[in-house]
Parts: sequence; C-alpha cells; structure tokens
Amino acid sequence: MAAVIRWLTAPVPLGRLAAFRTLVYLFVIADLLVFTPWVRRHAALLVELYQPLLIGRLLPLPAPTPPVVWGVFVALLAAAAVAATGRLPRLSGTVVALLYLEWMVIAFSYGKVDHDRFGLLVALAALPTAGRARHGDPTRSQAAGWALRVTQLAVVATYFLAAWAKIRFGGWEWLTGGTLTWAVIRRGTWLGEALLAAPWVLVAAQVGIVAFELASPLVFVLRERWRYAAVGFFYSFHLVTFATITISFLPHLVAMTSFLPLERVRPLRWWRRAL
Repeated sequence: MAAVIRWLTAPVPLGRLAAFRTLVYLFVIADLLVFTPWVRRHAALLVELYQPLLIGRLLPLPAPTPPVVWGVFVALLAAAAVAATGRLPRLSGTVVALLYLEWMVIAFSYGKVDHDRFGLLVALAALPTAGRARHGDPTRSQAAGWALRVTQLAVVATYFLAAWAKIRFGGWEWLTGGTLTWAVIRRGTWLGEALLAAPWVLVAAQVGIVAFELASPLVFVLRERWRYAAVGFFYSFHLVTFATITISFLPHLVAMTSFLPLERVRPLRWWRRAL
C-alpha cells in the first residue's frame, strides 16, 4: 500500500502543474465559446425533452431552463478566467469543476454522451486540491504529482474502458465488423473514403484499435523516454482519427498533456525575451 501511495503522489515540479492548470482552464473557456456552442441552444428546448444523466437524477440539479443555462455559462466563463490566472486556486478551481460538471449534464442529457470528457472532468476535480503553483517553479510537490497522476489514470481508463465497452456491447465481432466502414461512410474525409476500396485495412485498424486500448495501461511501466514516445503515439492515433473520420477528442487530448513536462513550455517568458 505504501508503494502505491508513493506512486500516486510522486512529486513533480509545481511549474508543471501551473502550466497544466492554465491550459485546462483556457480550454474550458474555448470549449464554451468555440468547440461546443451547441450546448447553449439547449436553453431553447422544451424541459420535457430533458432526460438527466444518472448524476442529474441523484442530485437535485435544476432543469436546463434559459436562466439556468445562461447563468451557468456566464458564471463558468468568469470562474475559468480567474482560475487560469492561478488566483484563488482552490476556490475558483472548485467553482469551475462544479459548474463544468453541470454544463456536461446539460450537454449530454438529450440522448448523446461523449466519452472524451472523462479525463478533463477528473483534472478539473483534482486541480483545486494542489493549491498554489507558479509557472517555472522547480519545487517538487506531492500534491501536484497526485493531481497529475489521477488525471493520467483517467486518460488511460478512457482507452481501456472503451475497449471493454466495444467487446461488451459489440462482442468480439466488433473487431471484424463494419464499424469503421460505417463511420467513414457517415462522416469520413477524402482520406477515409480512399480506404473504402481496401476494407481489410479498416478491419485491421479495428483490431489494432482494440489492441492499443487494452495495452494502454502499460504506459505507466515504461521508462520516461519510452513513455513520452507512447504518449506521442496516442496523439498520432487521434490525428489519424480526425484525418479520416473527423473525430477530434479535444478534451481528452488536453487532459493527456498531464504526461508531458509542461514546465519547459514558457510562452510568456519566450515573448518577453523576444521583445
């Protein structure tokens, strides 16, 4: 048990947490304004169409009426802007975590649930626990390590549980069926459509996807150099996915930066030097 706790709380530089925190909260702002503006349109839907997710049924969450939707939207933008600066990290971070969870309930209580948000939601829940962190601070912190580690676990769980869901609901026939073929026909790009002439490639891709997702937990036992290479492969997988069937997984990609040495990325410092 002690070894597990040491692994979960392995210290990392506070500068890494600060960079990750800023990236996550800036993405929340971009998500509301750019990537999922359709959520705001739920304010105009009939309340009778709202079928809350399990958490919405367990908690006394309000129905998404116009005041609720727009109130959450404005409050979440303001809280995320404060949290991105690193001010009041516990208070502002907790507010963002709670409001974004409500925003996801509003988004996905109408018959569609995306699984690319799990890692981001865990990151939002964990970040307030780490407290203050400054960009470029080399001080190593167990609290920062824990916040990043649980996010990494959520990222890998997204892959592993996706494979388990494919096998559970689609059976082993999922590997040899026409899932990717249907995806290409429905929303494929010219690159994806070119693969329709060689259906065996799409079947092989399905086998490879499940194998990759089942093997994803191995990233935790790799040495640092190979772990970064594995994370690079994860990103390349999503790049190919977007290039063929236009599925981006942006929230998941943001959460996956928890594996990277973000403390080395100092855009403001680089900008000052350039000036």
